Amino acid sequence: MVRSLPKGFPAAILFDLHRADSHGITEQLLRRRCALPVQLAEDGLELVPGRLFLAPHDQQLVIRDDMTMGLRGPGAGVGHRFADELLASAARALGPRLIAVVLSGRLDGGARGVREVKRHGGRVIVEDAGSAAAPAMPTAALATGCVDFALSPERLGDALIALCAAAGAAELFRVRMNAGVTS
Repeated sequence: MVRSLPKGFPAAILFDLHRADSHGITEQLLRRRCALPVQLAEDGLELVPGRLFLAPHDQQLVIRDDMTMGLRGPGAGVGHRFADELLASAARALGPRLIAVVLSGRLDGGARGVREVKRHGGRVIVEDAGSAAAPAMPTAALATGCVDFALSPERLGDALIALCAAAGAAELFRVRMNAGVTS
């Protein structure tokens, strides 16, 4: 997905991987395959368009209302629901400017978070569950009824480019949340 994002992409990308990364392998791979500068997220760091921020593997990344990042240690009471907490905090801070992407993963992480994204007017894209190595996360997100697009990994970057290319473009492709979806 990140390979297709051009240098100068007009949005910040937050990348949160849910597995141990003992030697910074994810960061190295992203730096090699992404035209955007890759930076490890730090507490207090401001979101900057045109940059990919990688969440530390052992900490919960959240976005504060002032558009700065917050980090919480693994014992902060969030368990393994890092995707939900990140998406919910980003939804509160960014509202309709947020485009959330849920990729391959186990369990139902992200399902609660995508509901928050829709509740705050954002958009949700998921990796097509048929192409996912671990389809549980995209499947759980789809089951919420809050997903705008389910796409192959090869199309995810193109969708982000299209949605961010012109002011208001993402609004044209919005799926409204059903008023009955509350949890």
